[in-house]
Amino acid sequence: MPLVISDQVIRTTSEGFLVDRADWNPVVACAIAEAHSIELSDAHWEIVTLIQNWCDAGNEPPSMRELVAETGRRLGKPKARSIYLMKLFGPSPAKMAARLAGVPRPKNCL
Repeated sequence: MPLVISDQVIRTTSEGFLVDRADWNPVVACAIAEAHSIELSDAHWEIVTLIQNWCDAGNEPPSMRELVAETGRRLGKPKARSIYLMKLFGPSPAKMAARLAGVPRPKNCL
């Protein structure tokens, strides 16, 4: 199902993940967030950037366990909790955060 932003068609998978990460930009992330009723805050952008950096380092998109651990390493222990990520991204935070970051679906997420 494509995403249309300012007459630009951006290809997505059936689950809403970008087909081509090169199509990602903050406007695309905001459109995806809006489609999922998420109002992006600085806290969301921290996680989106963390995931992009993680993937840019050659890693696959993080599973929930990896996301919590990396959040703790990069952003501190108070944010390294599943409940913190669920408050930001809903019931499947690793998937939603990956979607917003423009990276593929994490392999270990339901």
